[in-house]
Amino acid sequence: MSGIVTLYVTVADMDQARALARTLIGERLIACANILPAGRSLYRWNDEIAEEAESFLLMKTRATLAEAAVARLSELHEYDVPCIAVWPWAHGDKRYMAWVRSVTRDPHAEKEG
Repeated sequence: MSGIVTLYVTVADMDQARALARTLIGERLIACANILPAGRSLYRWNDEIAEEAESFLLMKTRATLAEAAVARLSELHEYDVPCIAVWPWAHGDKRYMAWVRSVTRDPHAEKEG
């Protein structure tokens, strides 16, 4: 495995997508986020089928930061039950993966220093 993951997150709108992305980038939990602004989600909620407009986030980070990033997203997200999934990368461009590592925090370095 590459040691890089993508976090897939659904949100109500672009404002929340931007706010979540900026916070996690600022905290160095993710390297970047792609916001897909418009989609439809269908799901069962309270024993009924619901359909809502949503935006989607694809956030890239180190696998070692995934748990902390998920916890932070859960804390900040406005949904009661947010969709936050972690997708591991099998392979990727080595230069891109090195960049992701360079702009996210190294959890091992923090423990040492």
